[in-house]
Amino acid sequence: MESLVGNMVGRERERELLSEFVAASGGRALVLRGDAGVGKSALLDHVVELAAVEEHRVIRAAGVEAESELPFAGLHQFLYPLLSYIDRLDDTHRGVFDIVFGRGKGAPPSVMTLGIAVLDLLSLAASQKPLLLVLDDGQWFDASSTEVCGFVGRRLTGGSVKLIVGLRSNVPSGFDTAALPQLPVTTLSEKDAEQLLDMHHPGLQPQIRRLVLDEAQGNPLALLELPPYVRGGRAGRNPEELFGYTGVPLPLRLQHVYGTRIKSLGEAVRAELLRGALDGVGAGTAADRTRGTRYRMMDADEAAACGLLDIDPLSGDFVFRHPLVRSTVVQMATPNQRRAAHAVLADVHRDDLERRATHLAASTIDPDEQVAATLEAAADSATRRGGSQAAIAWLTRAAELSESHEERSRRLGSAAYIAGHSGQLDQARQLVRSGTGSGNDSPNSAVTSGYVALFEDGDVRSSQRQVFAAIESMRDSGVREPDEVLTRLVDLLLAINQYAGDEAAWERTHELLSPLGDLVPSHSRVYQDAWGDVVRRGAGVHERVERAFAGLHDLEPWDVTRLAVAAYHVDTLSHYRPHLQRTVDREVKTGALADAMTMLHLIMLDQIAVGEWDEAERTGQRCLELTTTHRHGLFGYHTHAYLGLLAAMRGQTDRARELQAVVDAWARPRGVGFLTQIADAIGTTAALSEGDYEAAYLHAIGLTPPGTFAPYAHQASRTLLDLVEAALHTGRAEQARRHALAARDAHLPDLSPRLALITHGALAMTATDPAEADEMYHRAETHPAAATFPFELARIRLAHGIRLRHTQGRKAARPSLTLAAETFERLGAPTWAERARAELRATGASTASSSTHLAALTWQERRIADLAAGGLTNKEIGERMHLSPRTVSSHLYRVFPKLGITSRAALRDALGKIPDDQNV
Repeated sequence: MESLVGNMVGRERERELLSEFVAASGGRALVLRGDAGVGKSALLDHVVELAAVEEHRVIRAAGVEAESELPFAGLHQFLYPLLSYIDRLDDTHRGVFDIVFGRGKGAPPSVMTLGIAVLDLLSLAASQKPLLLVLDDGQWFDASSTEVCGFVGRRLTGGSVKLIVGLRSNVPSGFDTAALPQLPVTTLSEKDAEQLLDMHHPGLQPQIRRLVLDEAQGNPLALLELPPYVRGGRAGRNPEELFGYTGVPLPLRLQHVYGTRIKSLGEAVRAELLRGALDGVGAGTAADRTRGTRYRMMDADEAAACGLLDIDPLSGDFVFRHPLVRSTVVQMATPNQRRAAHAVLADVHRDDLERRATHLAASTIDPDEQVAATLEAAADSATRRGGSQAAIAWLTRAAELSESHEERSRRLGSAAYIAGHSGQLDQARQLVRSGTGSGNDSPNSAVTSGYVALFEDGDVRSSQRQVFAAIESMRDSGVREPDEVLTRLVDLLLAINQYAGDEAAWERTHELLSPLGDLVPSHSRVYQDAWGDVVRRGAGVHERVERAFAGLHDLEPWDVTRLAVAAYHVDTLSHYRPHLQRTVDREVKTGALADAMTMLHLIMLDQIAVGEWDEAERTGQRCLELTTTHRHGLFGYHTHAYLGLLAAMRGQTDRARELQAVVDAWARPRGVGFLTQIADAIGTTAALSEGDYEAAYLHAIGLTPPGTFAPYAHQASRTLLDLVEAALHTGRAEQARRHALAARDAHLPDLSPRLALITHGALAMTATDPAEADEMYHRAETHPAAATFPFELARIRLAHGIRLRHTQGRKAARPSLTLAAETFERLGAPTWAERARAELRATGASTASSSTHLAALTWQERRIADLAAGGLTNKEIGERMHLSPRTVSSHLYRVFPKLGITSRAALRDALGKIPDDQNV
């Protein structure tokens, strides 16, 4: 066989390139792509032999079609032999692998987080001996593993790790978009095909030889396997008669060849082959594959003798001669034979919940509540690991195996619920119809139809009526214990209400939910208080959100998303953004896609808040592509709204108003108050950017009257500073002061760090008593979270500088105005920056270049800057100074504009120019 590398015929170019690949210094990745049987496995074996000569350690893995939906199933094959190195990693990376291997609890890592951990693990494993990772049948790797391998493969340069992947040309794969270098594996030339055939099958009759060459068309596997089949007394027949097919691709003809050999085997051997094939036993050498992770075929010498199996020289185990043998074994088995094999494998993998569930689902015919419960548990596990698509399949199968109508309906409802969150709205409808018959006469149906109506087209009115009625029906039916469907209905109603922004509906909701007591979970009570009217109900919400996130490993992706929305309403989203960023890529691929869209919204909102405006624009565009592709109308216009708000902050007023009009025209007729409020906020912000304060004031009072905060209007408190500034600039000092005092009296500073910052700022701007103004400006600018909201802080500093110029003179005003101008410039808010520069010019300061050194560094800022200039990371600086990396980042965020620089690389030179008396 051509896989005997020493006898390999042809392939001079491929062998030369592969030799260079193995011998090259540094890490690299390569993909071999070709048709089935064309010789990819042989070339992979050739690479393994070359690596052995170069004294590389080799780890081999193979994609398994039956496991292509199990998250991280493929990656386990590469990582399992390296378990001994994991304990030598730091706590963070160890924790990541504990989650992936199911040894610890916690949120599933993102592709980037896991990819970085894998890179560190591979680097450690290769520190003493170069490492080669070989993957065959990569098209069957699960999506999570494929993404991580792609991430790792693109970052191997400079190390001593190499990755090589074999893919079938005609099967779509995540590696198709992995941007890894590729080497096409084509058929052999006519000359090489003849040489290979004559080497392995000398003395063929000319007629048979010609027939084999014509049928094989240079495919090495066909050249090796067809001659025994043709010589079996069939040489006088034409190809159609010989193979029993007309116009059928060569791989199927080869399967027909293998099928004749399989038929000749005894029943016990065929059963053994089937169990191995269904469990993904490898094809070819299984170097360094851990025993016990796959079914071990026994007593299969008969299959080896007829060329279906080989023996792994390292482990002594039987392995399939070629992947086509494995697939042929499965295709030839009867349904009963396959079910019997799956039953055996379910017992073999009884300690692996998800793999056991896969085999149980395929082995069971009649209703079996125990099996159904196992599948449901596997679905729950998969959902938490980003495998919502696999969870839907398991729950649907669990419903089919349920012994009662109630359990069947409940499980189909759960499958529909996950399908809705996964962006599969049509499938959600179909599943709930299967569970209810009529499709609209059950609480489960109300959950799905309400969800679809809301997110597909923003129909808040009909979905609200339907969900209200379903909750009332469950209440009236005498529900006495916490109920999963009731929780889903409550959470959906709260989401509908949030989008509607209607006071009457919210009050009715409070009246409906209040008597339900503990039937409404604590998380839902958090949503109820945060999403509706945070001014009146937000006290203590941020502490409750923090406690809920402490149990992160027990949360479904939709729970994480909802809690993060609550965190946004109390402006603590930055604490949880790292988790959202770790999770979102995973959910986009195989998980809760709709929740991933909301996660992207939240990530974008935090990027806007902390001043990462370019990143926010990219996040918004990514979300817009998803919403368009998956027909989520509400999310699409929601994304437009945030992009419009960002454009307004950046002074891109034409684009902002265009998006404002698009959002308002869609949302207002539907009663989607959440989005009409953002549209009004876009108008306010755009007018402020242009200096049109009268227009800004009119937009702002459309959100809330001065001196109060409109109930259940989420933008009412968020635009506090906007209304106050617009009022002051239009001569409405009394309205401005009344609004600032209303914020103080409503205890807004106790609700969120941002509201504390802008309330202090508003009180300072409107104060007539100089002492009060100084105190409030000081409280605003020294607030611990002030740097987290640079746009608002810069506006307060601008106002402070203007006041100082009028009350204490030009020199006193320059530091505040300088910081404001530099922040606006860094953010990319040119109209605001020009306003600040104009005020600076009024102080007599030059604005031609950054006014470095006007603001002195504190001792702590100087220490952090010195350490950063010395090359330490934020984490390393934090460890030395007992600060969190985020706090270090915030300090550097303030240091850069003070020094007039924009990068760490410029720190050393800038620090050297600071006079000693300016370091305090």
